[in-house]
Formats: sequence, C-alpha cells, structure tokens
Amino acid sequence: MAQNFLPCDREQELLLPPSLREWLPEDHLAWFVLEAVAELELEPFYSAYRCDGWGAAAHDPQMMVALLVYAYAIGERSSRAIERRCSEDVAFRVITANQAPDHATIARFRVRHEAALGELFGEVLALCAQAGLLRVGVIAVDGSKFAAAASDRAIRSYEQIAAEVLAEASRIDAAEDEVHGEARGDELPAGLRASGDRRQRLREAKQALEAQRAIEAEPIPRDRPRRLVDCKRRLEQEAELERQVVKEHEAWRERGIATDGSRRMSGAHSLKPHPVPENPSGKVNVTDPDARRMKFGRNFLPAYNAQAVTTEGQIIVAAEITTEGADFCQLDPMVAATERELEGAGVSERPEVVLADAGYWSNGHIDALRERGMTPIVAPDTSRTRPRKTRRGGPYDFMRRVIATETGGDLYARRQWMVEPVFAQVKANRRIDRFKRRGRAAARSEWRLIAATHNLLKLHRHSLTAATA
Repeated sequence: MAQNFLPCDREQELLLPPSLREWLPEDHLAWFVLEAVAELELEPFYSAYRCDGWGAAAHDPQMMVALLVYAYAIGERSSRAIERRCSEDVAFRVITANQAPDHATIARFRVRHEAALGELFGEVLALCAQAGLLRVGVIAVDGSKFAAAASDRAIRSYEQIAAEVLAEASRIDAAEDEVHGEARGDELPAGLRASGDRRQRLREAKQALEAQRAIEAEPIPRDRPRRLVDCKRRLEQEAELERQVVKEHEAWRERGIATDGSRRMSGAHSLKPHPVPENPSGKVNVTDPDARRMKFGRNFLPAYNAQAVTTEGQIIVAAEITTEGADFCQLDPMVAATERELEGAGVSERPEVVLADAGYWSNGHIDALRERGMTPIVAPDTSRTRPRKTRRGGPYDFMRRVIATETGGDLYARRQWMVEPVFAQVKANRRIDRFKRRGRAAARSEWRLIAATHNLLKLHRHSLTAATA
C-alpha cells in the first residue's frame, strides 16, 4: 500500500484571496496592538504632515506607530531587522497590511516623531487606568543603567578634539583645492550665470522646496565633524562656567564674609584659591556627548540612568532618564513625575507610600514627600545591621525603627518584587539593555516607548485573563 501524506505543492495557485484574519489567532498580541493604537490620540503624528496633498505619499502614521509599538513590545528595535520582519514575519505583515516600509523610512519616522513617540507612554497609561490596573496607593522607585549607543573608546579630551577638528579642516581644505584649483569654489554654475537660465532654475528650486516636507533636525549630529565641533563647544562652555564659579568664589573670599553676613571667611577657615586651567580639562564622548560613564560591574561604559516608578501590579507610572549615575537626587522628581502622569491619565488617586532602596536616601527629598502627605520608606543602609555613627539621629534613626517594625518591614519588602522584575523583564526577556538612539532627548523618548510597551504587554495579559475568567 502506498504511503499517505498531505499534499505539499508550492506551485499551486491560491484559489481564493487570503484573509489576514486567518493568519493569526484572535488573541495574538498583534491584533491587540492594532486595537490599542486605534484608541490612542495620534494627532501629533498626523499634524507633522502637509494637508494640501503635495509631495510623495507617506505611510499612514497609525500603521507606523503600530509597527514600532509591536516591534518594541517583542524586543525588536533595529530598523533593518524590522524591515526584514515585514516580509518574513506573519504578525508584522498583519500590522503593515502587507506593506513593507524600508529601514530608512522606519528610522526617519522614529527620528521625526521622537517627542510624540515618548508621549505614547501617557496614552497607554490611560488605557491601563480604564482597565482598572492602576492601584497607586503603594509605589516603588528604582533605576537601572542602560548602555548608550557609543563606545567608551570614543571619549576624548579637549586637546584631542581640537586636534581632530584641525585635522578635519585641513582635509576639507585639501579636498576643495583638488576640486576647485585656484578658483574660490563659490562661483555660480554655468547654468545660473545667464539671467534667463537663473530665473528658470530658481523657479524650479522654489517649486521643489514647496513640495518638500519639513524634517526635524536631529539633536545629535550624525556626521562626525559636526559632532566634534559640538563636543568642543560643550567643553568650552563647561570651562567658562567653572571660571565664572571660581570668579564669584574669589570675590566672596575677598569680602571675607558670606553673602548673608552670617559667617566670616578668614584665617584658617578660608578656602584656598582654585586655579582653573587655560584649556577645558573635562572629557566628552564624541559619539554621544550626552552620555556619561557609569559603572557596569567592574567596568565603566557610556550610559544613561533609566528611572521608573511602578505599582504593586508592576505597571510603570513614571519613566524618565538622567545622566547622573547615582540615584539620591531622583526620589522627589520621580514622585512628582508620577503625580503628573497620573493626572494626565485621569487618575484621581494619589500615592500614599513610596518605597525606595538606600541609593535614594536624601533627607531633603524624604522631608519633601512627608510635607505632601506621603509616607516614604527608604532604606537608610544597604546591608548594615549596626547603624552608622556618623549618621545617627533624625530621619536616619526614625527610618531604621520604621523598617524594624512588622508593618514597615512588610511594606519595604514589597519593593523588591514591585520594581526589580520590571527591569529584569525589559533587559532579559525583551533583550533591551542599551539604547539605539543617541542624545538625552532621544534616549528619553526611547525609554518611555519601552515603558509604554511594557504596560501594553501587562494590559494584553490582563485582557486574556479577563476573557478566560
């Protein structure tokens, strides 16, 4: 008897046109993303395009937003990888309705709508509030380092940058001499020297400019020569600020008394003069000047400090970026950001208890939260069993007593499973441990989009659970 197999004829034409609805199950994440994006306010994306129909046709912003949201949700952020998936991955083909935007289009959309993509965080947070996922009585604050899109070997001193700028200028001069010879290089082309030809060319140029859509400039220049000039300017500005501070300090020192007249600065208590070098002494990364060296284990790498505030349901209610490696200045600003995000999402409930580890210890920030009616529970020490003698008294002893109680200890213990798994899910499960974009504004936009897709995944799982209940 012959063997019996299902037919597999790749030359067989489809008898009926395929339906996208048959390609994925109804509970697939792609369908949920499409439904969620349809509920978002996308006017900031549409307002960036002309309304008179001029220019080449662009991809629908709603489709592009859904494409980026879905890609980030599954941890795919490379524009080239997204382009490839639009042809090979069924879910991506459903998202794009069988269109295939190329990687340059995807990258330009991400750059052009940088601010609007970051603001999707608030829109998704509002969807979570409508689904009843936001219980913000107890919140937890934490931060994690994300590597920047720059190498540590790209850090240069002022002298090195100045030398590269001069070398680049010499190279450009040599290239221009080779092209133009003895001429200046700014003479009018042959087609523009006659008045009739000039008017025609200018008329054509005017029409081309009117048809061209405006594209926002990138915060960090893409070409290295412009970045070098920008880095040189930054170091000069920092040096000038330092000179101004030293100048003001010297004037204060000469007066002999403090500005408020409360303390005399003379004799052994006066501060020594602080000499300022002639050239800037700082260093900057010429690939991403906004990034700062931060510690990763035993190594230091250019990075950003991503801050997040989460609920007991691991919903991110605030997401911001800082270039400071330490967290002790972030407690009050992150709680304030949480209040703004909740207000924007239409949530009337306000945080009552704020949990943070020892890295956020700051007397001023803790007092500020208390004045606003919140109960901050911040670890005064990392792993000490005995109190520090140099920090005894005041809020330090009080916080140790609070955490030593059963209620306080139970509340502080929640912090670990409220916020730390969020960063673990982002970095381990979604493979996002460094930013693709350069510059603080771009990194903030990307981090908020990452946080928004985290919340969207939580909302998707909640909808699946509710459907099967």
